[in-house]
Amino acid sequence: MECQQVDAKFRLPDALMERMEPLLPTFPKSKKGGRPRLTWRPVLDGIFYVMRTGCQWKAVPPEFGSGSSLHRYFQLLVQLGVFEDLWAMALLEYDDLKGIDWGWQSMDGAMTKAPLGGEKHGPQPHRSRQRWHQTQFVDGRQRHPLGHHDQRRQHA
Repeated sequence: MECQQVDAKFRLPDALMERMEPLLPTFPKSKKGGRPRLTWRPVLDGIFYVMRTGCQWKAVPPEFGSGSSLHRYFQLLVQLGVFEDLWAMALLEYDDLKGIDWGWQSMDGAMTKAPLGGEKHGPQPHRSRQRWHQTQFVDGRQRHPLGHHDQRRQHA
């Protein structure tokens, strides 16, 4: 069975890769040997594939690498702040091209009660038990919790 290749629109453009390269960490070769690290191009293509499609890491096409390896590299890049640096670089570039009014910013938000948030004083789970203990049978007898029957009275 032949594996279908991923469409080129899911790959990073060469120009973006060139701008990202200074932000990426370099790793020295291990003196102990072992499996070599993946190259950044397929790793970044795979990471951005997940970001664009929303697929699970394990569902990434194998040409990018294994999903677990891509996720490890993603976590490393997040920890090193590479995505924040990329975002800042993009903002500055956009500022040069179009201009950003840095003196004016806005934040939108709303604070409301959650629709199923419970009552004002919080949930009180003991209420239902109290009502159950106070329930009476049709003949007027009081209902008792299991194992706490009145020993002096015989039940019909």
